[in-house]
Amino acid sequence: MRLDGRHYRPMFCPMLFRPEPRLPGHVTDTGAGRAATGVLLCNLGTPDAPTARAARRYLAEFLSDPRVVEWPRGLWWPILHGVILRRRPAQSAARYRAIWLPEGSPLLVWSGRQAALLRERLNARGHAGQPAIHVRAAMRYGAPSIASGLDALKAQGCTRILIVPLYPQYAGSTTGSVMDAVAQWLRRARRVPELRCISDFHDDAGYIDALARQVRRAWQDGGPPDKLALSFHGLPERMSQQGDPYAAQCHASARALAASLGLADDRWIVTFQSRFGRARWLQPATQTALEQLGRQGTRRVDVLCPGFVADCLETLEEIARENRAAFLRAGGGAFRYIPCLNDDPAWIAALAALVRRHLQGWPAGGVTHNPESADGSSA
Repeated sequence: MRLDGRHYRPMFCPMLFRPEPRLPGHVTDTGAGRAATGVLLCNLGTPDAPTARAARRYLAEFLSDPRVVEWPRGLWWPILHGVILRRRPAQSAARYRAIWLPEGSPLLVWSGRQAALLRERLNARGHAGQPAIHVRAAMRYGAPSIASGLDALKAQGCTRILIVPLYPQYAGSTTGSVMDAVAQWLRRARRVPELRCISDFHDDAGYIDALARQVRRAWQDGGPPDKLALSFHGLPERMSQQGDPYAAQCHASARALAASLGLADDRWIVTFQSRFGRARWLQPATQTALEQLGRQGTRRVDVLCPGFVADCLETLEEIARENRAAFLRAGGGAFRYIPCLNDDPAWIAALAALVRRHLQGWPAGGVTHNPESADGSSA
């Protein structure tokens, strides 16, 4: 009742916080017991199907992220909804159909395999009585979403969660956006778990070694090429000028890989792909550089995409198909695309070692397990 004697009119108040999932039997309501640790592997995303409708849903979510397109919404919204989402979905769907696997989108398939293999490896040498380390794959855009992955880990009794953006080089538009999604989920979590996040692993020794092994394996057939192109996803130059470390980390990864392979400076180049829009992006552009190599009569070029740990549209269609055709049209000789790390054992071992280091200090974390060796076996 108000001071003037009148009654308040009840107002509808939506629930701000989600109810917590029922905890497994080994975890008590107070958090005691063998509470589990979770690992969420996060990648960019993919449409649910190679159709224009599915591509439109995916592109709408992706291109609505202010981390991806740093334009005022009032300017960007009419372009996105009035032009891009009317024209691009059908084109994108056709490109996805060219690479779609029987099991689904390549990125989703490889991400699921990476999560399963990592889960197996992290729990292979666990001690009796310890809860398992749960591992799930999630996508920043599309399904399974980061929110659904976090919900699933909590439902498995995880009170500690490590976020692993599968972007070796940090960028605000990738790793930063993943953390935005985590923060959005946290805003509605009634019981907030302990959280850690891996920012980048661009100079991780295991990651570089896995890349080098992948290249050497390809070179067992035909030897090294005249030029190795290391193609990273592009980024507007303005973002780098404003402090994003992405470009510097790409070059650092490339130098470390070239040193591991013993390549002279004139045998490799760094390029940037997937330019979108009219702004100036990081240079040189991959297709432009490959066309130039073709005009110079380069007999063979190999292309590796170190910034992608799983094959996807940008590698299988843009590089292995479109850029290959551009190189050959320009007069180049042989073109070879070297696949991403995918489910390579050396990469899974490197990923497990990276995760264990970041789990140290948590129960069932890295300190209770033997370190991983470079050949994918436990020491």
